[in-house]
Amino acid sequence: MSSSSANSPVARLTDAVARVAERLSSDELAVSRLGDDDLLAFLSDATEARKALELMVAAASAEVSRRSSRELGYSGLAQRKGLRTGNALVQQVTGLGRADVTRAVRAGEELAPMPPVCDGRESTTDAVTPLVPVVPDWLGRLRDALVSGRVSQAQFHAIRTGLGEPPVERYPDLDDHFLPAAWNRAVVILLDEASTRTVEDLRDQSRIARDRLDPIGVTLRFEERFAARSFRKWTDPETGQHHAHIAFDDDASAWVDAVLRAALRPRRGPRFVGAEAADKTRAAVDDERTNEQLQYDTIVAILRTGANADPTQAFGDRQPGVRIIVTADALVRAGDLGETRATAAGHLEDGGQAVPPGIIEKYLCDAGAVPAIRDEHGRPLDLGREARLFTRKQRIAIAARDGGCVWTGCDRPPSECEYHHIDHWWEDHGRTDVADGVPLCRNCHMRLHNQGWRITRRRHPASGDDSYWLHPPPDPATGELAEPTELPSKSPLRFTAA
Repeated sequence: MSSSSANSPVARLTDAVARVAERLSSDELAVSRLGDDDLLAFLSDATEARKALELMVAAASAEVSRRSSRELGYSGLAQRKGLRTGNALVQQVTGLGRADVTRAVRAGEELAPMPPVCDGRESTTDAVTPLVPVVPDWLGRLRDALVSGRVSQAQFHAIRTGLGEPPVERYPDLDDHFLPAAWNRAVVILLDEASTRTVEDLRDQSRIARDRLDPIGVTLRFEERFAARSFRKWTDPETGQHHAHIAFDDDASAWVDAVLRAALRPRRGPRFVGAEAADKTRAAVDDERTNEQLQYDTIVAILRTGANADPTQAFGDRQPGVRIIVTADALVRAGDLGETRATAAGHLEDGGQAVPPGIIEKYLCDAGAVPAIRDEHGRPLDLGREARLFTRKQRIAIAARDGGCVWTGCDRPPSECEYHHIDHWWEDHGRTDVADGVPLCRNCHMRLHNQGWRITRRRHPASGDDSYWLHPPPDPATGELAEPTELPSKSPLRFTAA
């Protein structure tokens, strides 16, 4: 392992356990007696200790697996203990589930010293020259983050499996270092975001980064999932309840997601506007169905009446549709009739998953496109104070720039967002310009206004790029202001190979 002894797992474990012990006044786990700040510090220290222990468990699990390899037969460690595999032995000792043990073994194997590889060349002596295995920068950076405790084992596994390996063989015309360098930049971004994302979201973002950097692979993976599509229905013999299992292809899944988001729009946001807003809100609140029941009723209604159902009855106030973000330079005119062809992958506005060129062309044929023109700094469609609300094109442009609710740790997609003037329209005479608007889900938008949070924009004088910062309200006890937090874009466009 490449970390220093001062930052080794043993040292981090010892320090973290000491801090945990200091915060408890007795041998009892009396966390209810801790104040808010001490409670959060206690949780952070305990988590640091857990990360260090996870690393030790991973290393030991990988070694148990190595000593129980199939090649060793009955002399292997697991067989001598009466079990078939090393993973089964680790499960017995640790009490962990199968998936947790598999993840631990893989993490331990990643960090284990790699045996030297001999070049096989003859020499004047009986020895051969060992070659030191080269670990690519992106993988070394990721491993160092695990060893140092910057990410947990689950976060490491999410990034590692989500990104996979740079598919250099698919791009013979590129320099051999081009894709590994792009992978390294993606790892830097993902590690920076790891502290504010759930493990599940981190895995999704890693896959989005992989698809952004590997456009050929987008089509290959799409075709694999399309070939695996299926529908299976069965009846529970005990209760008579009917069940179904669906394996979606990517296109159908995106369409179903759009339908269900539209059905849940009155509950999840954005809020209704206009003369009938109060009546629509009241109707949504009075609906006693659970979200799952509402989704079921929506799907059944579509199956019965077709996708042309009245949108005001089936989908709240917005007809469902799949919106794809694709850069203009990826669209070309070709053929005798001048058809629009896609030359690169696009991304779903909601979620950011990659879409292959063939599906983009299908949607261009069926639904057309909405252009969002931007200036040399990427700032489109300013309206000043001539309009109170952001236009449809402005909302599309903001969604493409930010990728969803910008609040730290929030994963709500653009379809569930409202568009906030960072300089309030009335109080601060704010402008309805794209640069001064950010997407916020209903919950985060209300929190911002009700609790006194602020979002500000800073423009870099040299590059002209904008950055957005979240300012917390003053501390209620001391009146002190905490440092603002930068709100990075969540758009898949932030991952680039250039």
